[in-house]
Amino acid sequence: MAGVAVKRLIALAATAISIAALTGCSQTTDSDSIRFALDWTPNTNHTGLYVAQQEGYFADAGLDVEILPYNNTSPDTLVDSGNAEFGISTQSSTTFAKAAGAQVVSVLAPLQHWATAIGVRADREDIPSPKALDGKTYAGFGDTGEQAGLRQIIQNDGGTGDYQTVVLGTSAYEAVYSGTADFTVSYLAWEGIEAEHSGTPMKYFESTDYGFPDAYAITINGNENWLADHPDEAEKFVQAVQRGYQLAADDPDRAAQDVIDANPGVFTDESLVFESQEMLAAKYMKDASGKVGGQNLDKWSQYSKFLYENDVLVDEGGNALDSEPDWSTYFTDEYLGDQ
Repeated sequence: MAGVAVKRLIALAATAISIAALTGCSQTTDSDSIRFALDWTPNTNHTGLYVAQQEGYFADAGLDVEILPYNNTSPDTLVDSGNAEFGISTQSSTTFAKAAGAQVVSVLAPLQHWATAIGVRADREDIPSPKALDGKTYAGFGDTGEQAGLRQIIQNDGGTGDYQTVVLGTSAYEAVYSGTADFTVSYLAWEGIEAEHSGTPMKYFESTDYGFPDAYAITINGNENWLADHPDEAEKFVQAVQRGYQLAADDPDRAAQDVIDANPGVFTDESLVFESQEMLAAKYMKDASGKVGGQNLDKWSQYSKFLYENDVLVDEGGNALDSEPDWSTYFTDEYLGDQ
């Protein structure tokens, strides 16, 4: 698997390009039938969805939920076009998509914090912190938001932020260990564990340790038009998924088994699923009160404002935004329940 972080970058770039062409198109389904778009093959970013399926939360709510198989179209594009009612996203991708005119809104945040970090080989003593990445080679996809973030982190550590980029054609840690690149951005709760299991350990620099704003690493987006037309079904779905992610945060082993049971034969290393879910539950899923799913304007604004101020957000015509969006319209907690 090339990794969830890799797909996140592909989806982010693809969404900004394709979203304008699909905006306004809409397809409808029966009110109790809901299609959900994945951003990658099944993994622990999707745990709450599979828990809701396996534990009967969708059935209890009277919902017929179809989990669409992953394809090369980003979930934001599928949701915007009406080809899915909901989909996995990220705060980054949501911000790019909505700025470009997509009819999407984040309805739940399964991960409250960044779950990615800059990664280098564990034995690279010459790279003790991000400023040492000046002049080094980065394995990624080079979209403008990604570049701006890495540059800022390096500069915050005292560097210039100048580095080279190569297209990532393999998993992140494999690119670094093969010598194709010096550093990458890894998804800690999947690629990080995968690298350890493969005997290729990495060390990481987390962005918030270097003055970079935190963000919701994973969000779930809904189609705004469908939400307006189906408020009851929307509430039932979001609360069932919220309940699934809350169980995943409180009982990660049970949730990991649900993911495995829902996807027989998919995981060659089932221990990875358990370790990943345990890491997410311990560090990334819960807010300060121990709850899962909520979003707030302060956190949403900090990172999205960074993207805006660095002129990387574009409108339907591909032009840089000339005024800062109202970030409160990019997410909503109105469909969440009290856990």
